[in-house]
Amino acid sequence: MENNSNNLNQANTPVVNYNAADDEIDLRELFTAIWQGKWTIIIITALFAVASVFYAINQPNIYKSEALLAPAEQDKAGGLGALAGQFGGLASLAGVNLGSGGGVDKTQMALEVLKSRKFTSEFIQKHNILPDLMAVESWNRKTNKIIYNKYVYNQAENKWLREVKAPLKPEPSMQEAYKLFSQLVSANINTENGMITIAVEHVSPYIAQQWVNWLIEDINRTMKQRDVLEANKSTQFLMSQLEQTKIADIRAVLYKLVEEQAKTIMFANVRDEYVFKTIDPAIVPEQKFKPKRALICVFGVLLGGFFSTLLVLVRHFIKKG
Repeated sequence: MENNSNNLNQANTPVVNYNAADDEIDLRELFTAIWQGKWTIIIITALFAVASVFYAINQPNIYKSEALLAPAEQDKAGGLGALAGQFGGLASLAGVNLGSGGGVDKTQMALEVLKSRKFTSEFIQKHNILPDLMAVESWNRKTNKIIYNKYVYNQAENKWLREVKAPLKPEPSMQEAYKLFSQLVSANINTENGMITIAVEHVSPYIAQQWVNWLIEDINRTMKQRDVLEANKSTQFLMSQLEQTKIADIRAVLYKLVEEQAKTIMFANVRDEYVFKTIDPAIVPEQKFKPKRALICVFGVLLGGFFSTLLVLVRHFIKKG
C-alpha cells in the first residue's frame, strides 16, 4: 500500500530538466544581433564622431606658461623664535615668549597664501584681470588681442551683460572668480628636490606668461610685507620690555632679539626675491597645451560605438523576451 502511494506521488511530480546552457550567453546569438543592427551601430557611431569633431574644433586653444622656482634662503627660526634655543630661559624671565624655536616653513606658507581667497581676490582686483578671467572667448593670434563673449562683457563700455539669477550679479563676484582662477593656476612643490612650479593656463599665451610673473612678484612682496610688519611689532614689544627691566642678562637678550628683527627688516628691504628665486622664468608658449582634439574624436567614436552596440543588444533581448 505504501509503495503504491510513493509511486503515485512520483507520477504526479512534474519533471524539470535544468540545462545550464540556458543561463549562458550564446556568443553566436550576440554576433548575429550585432550584425543585424549594424546599420544602427554605424549611423549612431558616425553621429557621435561628427559631434566629437565639431566639439573639438570649436574648443579654443589653451596655452600653459610655467616658471620653476627655488626657495630663497631663509632663517628657519624667524621672528621672536630666532634665539629660542639659546636664550629661551632668560628671555622668559622678562615675559618674552620666544616660541618653540622650530620655525615656520615659509615656502609652504607662501604656497598656501598664494592659493588663498584673500590673495587671489587682491590679485584679481589689483591687476584688473576679471574680464580676461571670466569673459574671454578666444584669442586673435595676428593682433594679439582677446575676444570677449559679447553676451557676457562689453569691452567698449566696460560693462557686464551676464544674465544670471540671484544672488549672482552681472558682474562676477570674487567668489566666482576665485573658483575659476583656482582651476587655471597651479602651484606645486616637488617633494624630492624642493623646487616649486607655478603655472597658468589661458587662451592667450601672453596673458598666461604675464600672470605667472605677476604671481611671483606679488607673493614675494606679500610675504615680505608680512615679515616686515611682524618684525616691526616685535621690535616695539621688545623695546617696551627693555624699559621695564634692569637685569643686565635679560637686557642683553632683548638687545640681541632687537638686532635679529633689524636684520629681518634689512633682509626684506634689499631682496626682491624674498621667498622664491626664479630658476627658469615663464615664457610665452608657442604650442597649445590643450585640448587634445584627436583624443576627443577617438573618445567620441568609442563612446558612440559602445552606446549603439548596447542599444542594439537591449532591443534584441527585449524583442526576444
